[in-house]
Amino acid sequence: MSQDQKKQLEQQLWNIANTLRGKMDADEFRDYILGFIFYKYLSEKMELSANKILDESGESIRYTQIKENTEEGLQYLNAIKEETIESLGFFLKPTELFSQIAARGGQISDENEDEEATEDSFILGDLAAVLQNIEQSTAGTDSEDDFNKLFEDLDLTSTKLGRTEKDKNKLISKVLGHLNKIDFELEKIDSDILGDAYEYLIGQFASGAGKKAGEFYTPQEVSKVLSKIVTTGKTKLRSVYDPTCGSGSLLLRVAKEVKDVAYFYGQELNRTTYNLARMNMIMHDVHYSKFDIKQEDTLERPQHIDERFEAIVANPPFSTQWSANTLFLTDDRFSQYGKLAPGSKADFAFIQHMIYQLHDNGTMAVVMPHGVLFRGGAEGHIRQFLIEDCNYLDAVIGLPASIFYGTSIPTCILVFKKCRENPDDILFIDASQHFEKIKTQNVLNAEHIDKIVDTYRHRMAEEKYSYVAPLSEVKENDYNLNIPRYVDTFEAEEAIDLAEIAQKLKAVDASMAEIDQTIAGFCEELGIDTPF
Repeated sequence: MSQDQKKQLEQQLWNIANTLRGKMDADEFRDYILGFIFYKYLSEKMELSANKILDESGESIRYTQIKENTEEGLQYLNAIKEETIESLGFFLKPTELFSQIAARGGQISDENEDEEATEDSFILGDLAAVLQNIEQSTAGTDSEDDFNKLFEDLDLTSTKLGRTEKDKNKLISKVLGHLNKIDFELEKIDSDILGDAYEYLIGQFASGAGKKAGEFYTPQEVSKVLSKIVTTGKTKLRSVYDPTCGSGSLLLRVAKEVKDVAYFYGQELNRTTYNLARMNMIMHDVHYSKFDIKQEDTLERPQHIDERFEAIVANPPFSTQWSANTLFLTDDRFSQYGKLAPGSKADFAFIQHMIYQLHDNGTMAVVMPHGVLFRGGAEGHIRQFLIEDCNYLDAVIGLPASIFYGTSIPTCILVFKKCRENPDDILFIDASQHFEKIKTQNVLNAEHIDKIVDTYRHRMAEEKYSYVAPLSEVKENDYNLNIPRYVDTFEAEEAIDLAEIAQKLKAVDASMAEIDQTIAGFCEELGIDTPF
């Protein structure tokens, strides 16, 4: 698939999404459209897999031709189910496929608004049952956790879809009908094509979701910087982890920078976003056996605490609250520091959690608000411990303001390593003035991203952009990491020639005197007083 075809697919999906736009808020119709696309994807995967099994068995029948209510049909289905549960992690009967449900709903025409739905064209009940059956087909299998309650946000009884059952059925039928016209061509295209189109939709929803966007999406440009940093010098990763994974986009971005990621780990507090992350993984053709996404509070109840990760990336919620319970002083993640991050700002608690789970040969890159660089109290104590006692901080990268959806505050990337190649210094990069402005959003283009990554990888010092600070200098600054202390971006203003300015003022005065005389002449001719 060419780039033009890819863009066309993205636009088609976005246009279909807008079918629901007038009915509900962006974050609500997001859940419906992404859920329906995911259902269509699962159906096409199921049909392809089933037809392949039939071909390999020497059968001439197609999956959709199997009669489910016959003894022969049941034998086919049982054999196919056993194989697809193992290979795909789920199962759909022929009548449960997206194309079959959409075709039934399509019996209602768009032109006749008053047309009544026949018993066969009323699909809401069957659609709800199908989505539930997908989840139930995994019960007791290795993929059960990855599909459990995956479609719970698709409430087909919601009045937001329509006032009456007829209205709801008509709207859903219309959306499914439009989606059914698009062939995902899963047997032809690279798996990333459809996954990237899905990612595009998530990004589009994020751009219009205001502060809520930060709950589930990191801008792709920032994701690229984080991903390129943690994969520096590596072509394969045993594991990658995001403790606040949102939609899973950041984890998937890391995979694009290497040949293979053996396993993906993530944790997410928001239930809806957690469901989206699992869908996103599967849409990118990540096998259910290669990812483990959990839904829980990462700081209070970490789900992968015994694991150590080769790469960690994260964009935690900025300065969010946490319990800061004194019991955490005995928690191995926090105990060695002697102090806990304040309850009103959990930034360092996330950092401590991630460092605890970082493998000795791993790299961690995390987005943080600038306050972590200089705030005092317990945060200052933890910051000093990380640098002076642990020597884990490898780099500090300042990003432009207004680069994240829903907030205009400037942010930074902190890079940590337990076994640093350059243990005697810390690299500071000030990329805050290097961006492209698009409407109200600041964006990093490819040139900006490459400059940040190249500067990090080669540890280059560049006037007004980057500086390699000896640890002794950081100590002299009392472990304050505020970037202007290390990277001087001051631009001297051009010298002003006062004598030249004085001459210009004299010329202005002379010109005003001439104008006054002209006005006085006009006033005399008119026989009126002058205004001055």
